[in-house]
Amino acid sequence: MIKRVFCILVMGAMLGSGGAMAAGDPKAGQAKAELCAGCHGADGMSVNPECPNLAGQRGGYIIKQILDFQKGHRDNPTMTPMAAMVTDMQDLKDIAAFYQSQKSMSSKRAMFGHSSGDKKKIAKGKEIYYNGLPEKGVYACVNCHGKNGKGRDPNNHIFPVVGGQMKEYLVKQLQDFKTGARKNDPAGMMADIAKRLSDSDIDAVADYLSSL
Repeated sequence: MIKRVFCILVMGAMLGSGGAMAAGDPKAGQAKAELCAGCHGADGMSVNPECPNLAGQRGGYIIKQILDFQKGHRDNPTMTPMAAMVTDMQDLKDIAAFYQSQKSMSSKRAMFGHSSGDKKKIAKGKEIYYNGLPEKGVYACVNCHGKNGKGRDPNNHIFPVVGGQMKEYLVKQLQDFKTGARKNDPAGMMADIAKRLSDSDIDAVADYLSSL
């Protein structure tokens, strides 16, 4: 029953997304992303512990998040004014294409946000990621975010790459979904899941993903 309901929500979100957005020019995007590099790194690996890795992230997902900041669907003291500076859609597409073209985010290249290295915690997080928590009604993360958190269909821009992302950032986003501080997830899927996770569940999943 849980799986069927979430499949319906996923289909609705995909239909509402308008499909994959037109591709940008990665080469042009590299030059246009110079200001972004101050936080997200020249290659999309963050140089600021409060900012996410963008290397290998789905371009369409990046575009949606920037537009959500511009529309007020997301709010952050740093990103909201930065997003407001990107006024040309082609510039946004080029920047997104550049980050998508970079080698996928990885704990081996991360400056910040490493996993704790706690094998038991990582194992718990992996179990939740691949099998969910049926007793809590938690859908397995792999169904949307793919094996090793590297996404599913490259043309599906709804669900972000999360494998190799910074632990602190993952914890913050899951907690924000849980408390309602972040509300821009398709059909409220992430909020529903996060509310069913304990703080230790969130910490374990983030620990696992940041270890990849």
